[in-house]
Amino acid sequence: MTDLVVLNDISRTYQKGKERVEVLHKLDLTIEDGDFLALMGPSGSGKTTLLNLLGGLDKPTSGTVRVGDSALHSMSSGQLSRWRARHVGFIFQFYNLLPVLTAQKNVELPLLLTNLGSKERAKRATTALSIVGLEDRASHYPRELSGGQEQRVAIARAIVSDPTLLLCDEPTGDLDRETADEILQLLQALNRDHGKTIIMVTHDGRAAEYAKHTLHMDKGTLTAELAA
Repeated sequence: MTDLVVLNDISRTYQKGKERVEVLHKLDLTIEDGDFLALMGPSGSGKTTLLNLLGGLDKPTSGTVRVGDSALHSMSSGQLSRWRARHVGFIFQFYNLLPVLTAQKNVELPLLLTNLGSKERAKRATTALSIVGLEDRASHYPRELSGGQEQRVAIARAIVSDPTLLLCDEPTGDLDRETADEILQLLQALNRDHGKTIIMVTHDGRAAEYAKHTLHMDKGTLTAELAA
């Protein structure tokens, strides 16, 4: 395995009125290509901030963030935007599907940022929907889908551009246990069968059991690894 993500001496502070709040404190993290990592910790521990740094949505106050050959900490906002479009798929607790678009068109959305023609966009969206088991729901609108199906569409949208990283922020937080397990099994399959590197933020210990490794965050630092 090769190192895909390398964070070195990362700190992230925000200005809140006259007070500076340090959310991440001198954090080091290395993630191998093909890993499935769960990040756990209480609210306010810095999990989502770390995910935002990994996805190029934010930049560290100090330290370095490297994903593959890309130095995210030194990129401009425009460079980060282009990098995200190519390398990152985001999966959130709430599915963020556009209600006026079919499942097929929702999945195609990230490809509108590319130079692909409409036929190739449709082909790739169909493939992504097939991977998540929803090819037969391509023409359905979000209101016609269950919560689990909506999340599967969101996952198809996240993988349609064949990203380097899948970043999941509480992806099962709005689902019942049975449906959550189905989604987590799908993420496992994407990691195992398609080689996707996945970083998942979760409060759910049972969800974390689906990952290969679990790290715990507390007050902006990573603590000892928990049993995977």
